[in-house]
Amino acid sequence: MAHLLMIESWVGAMSSLLPRAINESGHRFTFMTRDLHHYLRAAPAHPHPLLAADNVLTAETNDVPTLLDHVERLHAVLRFDGVISSCDYYLPATARVAAHLGLPGPDPDAVERACRKDLTRTTLREAGVPGPRFALAEDWPALAKAAAELGYPLVIKPVDLCAGMYVRKVTDESELREAFAAMEAFPVNARNQPRVRTVLVEELLTGPEVSVETVTVDGTTHVVGVTDKSVAGDPWFVESGHMFPADLPTDDAEAVAVAAIEALGLDRGVAHTEVKLTPDGPKLVEVNPRPAGNQITELVRRVTGIDLPAAYAQLAVGERPDPRPADTGVRSAAISFLLPPRSGLVSAVRGAEALEAAPDVVDWTVKRPGHRAGDPTSNNSYLGHVVVTDSAGLGARTRAEQLVGGLSVDYAEVPA
Repeated sequence: MAHLLMIESWVGAMSSLLPRAINESGHRFTFMTRDLHHYLRAAPAHPHPLLAADNVLTAETNDVPTLLDHVERLHAVLRFDGVISSCDYYLPATARVAAHLGLPGPDPDAVERACRKDLTRTTLREAGVPGPRFALAEDWPALAKAAAELGYPLVIKPVDLCAGMYVRKVTDESELREAFAAMEAFPVNARNQPRVRTVLVEELLTGPEVSVETVTVDGTTHVVGVTDKSVAGDPWFVESGHMFPADLPTDDAEAVAVAAIEALGLDRGVAHTEVKLTPDGPKLVEVNPRPAGNQITELVRRVTGIDLPAAYAQLAVGERPDPRPADTGVRSAAISFLLPPRSGLVSAVRGAEALEAAPDVVDWTVKRPGHRAGDPTSNNSYLGHVVVTDSAGLGARTRAEQLVGGLSVDYAEVPA
């Protein structure tokens, strides 16, 4: 039985899925956080993931040099066999802790390159991996000049945020300035880490988007499968649903994802790589050096039997996971998300009784009355989800969307 140190976590699905995977792999973990209340406030529907930890420790996880010294002292007492995190904001620190302790894990610099969109873009351009035309800017004059040279419409992105936060399509300089001002007004992320001021602006890619789910071991990347996704909320890019496997030709997208992982130098890890299938061929959107969120790993597990969070945990302790699929009897699995029509205080989500009665629904949830909904501008704004499986074919996506379409949201107040 190996002992993992988990440094922070997301508070969504992976906050339960990764602890479950560690325990089902026969291992145990100690959880470390700088802010315990961040997790207690989340009130997950499942048994709280912190209850599965052998120890819950508090430490300053945002200061890497201090963290390295602190974990080294803990390691002398608790003896860790691996270090892990599901939260993008702590993946580079986690890799540095593992390297500092001489434990298995990916190259910290490679993880940093993958987690920073500016470093990803420059690295992959030098390696010849297809992606959008782009520019980087540190201030408004440089950004306005770069955008004019690239030509509108464009996509503006912060280089160090997640879940689609502040990612927006802009069609002119006025919209660009508005988006830039919104980023400037958000100087620290949700974990109180100072943000990088660099802004990425890139050409707007058109076509379906997919994500390639992979496991890389000793320099060889195994493609577990490809997920297709629905995106809503123009000018925002909110992921409104996913289906595994993708109902699209994906060989070229897989090749781009593998090339990107190799160019970044990622090894001994699980990755979730997003690719746009444009009329000019597949182009890289981003590489996430951890298992997919939004319950995509559960879709993969229901179809293939492969538990990607478990593979992630196994790699963290030096084990070699088996990426071969099994026949589960499920041909497709999909999740569809309920997006808020607007911001406001939710008084009820109607229609959920149909989800309870549907035999093909394997998981669902909706927010309770009293939830304060935000505007539907990122993947943090969901009011619920439905997960459907199809044993006959690729019908799970249509069915999940149909069920979410039967839900409606009531608000406690009328907008002014």
